[in-house]
Amino acid sequence: MTKATVSLQTINDVKEFVTIVMHYDFDIDLVSGRYAVDAKSIMGIFSLDLSKPIALNAHTDDADKFLKDIDKFLVK
Repeated sequence: MTKATVSLQTINDVKEFVTIVMHYDFDIDLVSGRYAVDAKSIMGIFSLDLSKPIALNAHTDDADKFLKDIDKFLVK
């Protein structure tokens, strides 16, 4: 599993992020507090507190291209 932290500040950020993650066939979860949602679900993402960075869990060991694709959303 690959872990990262992302920040999705605007509606357009969420839409662009979901468009990117939909291209990957492995499971990707976003975790905020005790809630975990599918990162491919716009409605799920909007149920989270987007005012804070969100933990991302990608269920793959080969996430280099994925992390490059979502680089603009990563909290470094």
